[in-house]
Amino acid sequence: MITAVLLALLCSSPDAASQALPPGALGAPPQADESPTAWACTVETLRAGRECIFEADVTSSTDVQAQSAGNIRSLKDIGHALCVQAAKPPSGVTGDKNLVTQCERKFADAAEDACGLDGKMPVIDAKGRFAPAARACYRQLSQVLQDTAMMATVASACCQCAEKRGCPGTGERCHENVSRQEVGGAALACLANQCGEACSLVMPASRTTAGEVRPVKQQARRSPPASGSL
Repeated sequence: MITAVLLALLCSSPDAASQALPPGALGAPPQADESPTAWACTVETLRAGRECIFEADVTSSTDVQAQSAGNIRSLKDIGHALCVQAAKPPSGVTGDKNLVTQCERKFADAAEDACGLDGKMPVIDAKGRFAPAARACYRQLSQVLQDTAMMATVASACCQCAEKRGCPGTGERCHENVSRQEVGGAALACLANQCGEACSLVMPASRTTAGEVRPVKQQARRSPPASGSL
């Protein structure tokens, strides 16, 4: 009796081939989602400076010369937009064109140096993910953007004020020098007198008895080393 019931149920079940289940049905065959995951290394993670995973699926290229040139060109094309974002100064400070230009040049140099991948494969796949072989490329580009963002926060307002006030040491090197507190004595005195508020984040507090501002590194060489220092 039980065997007859089971046979009846089997005979009455719908033919799977003739009645395919919709993709979202519980019993439907699994389908792989090949879209980039939230952890994939993309231009967006590069811009935001987030941790990521190199999960791109790329194929080998046959025209290595064209592929290498295309890799570099693709990254140079996005350099301006990424640098404008990275060089964006704190709220209330006007855009720093000098820092954007400096960032774009360093970004292009990094692309030339590390992102051609010898033309063996695309640096970014069709879904916008960086290739696993592009780790060094991604790291160099990320470093350029991070350095630019740091200088925008620390030195942008100071360097823009210095340029307006005609202080020495302005120009392209200003951002790096101010960020590292490697400003010369004459420039430091001008910044203290003309741009004290704009340069407050990087301005050393030490002064001589005559009121002259001196670079911190010069004072440090005159001071005796602390006990036990290296």
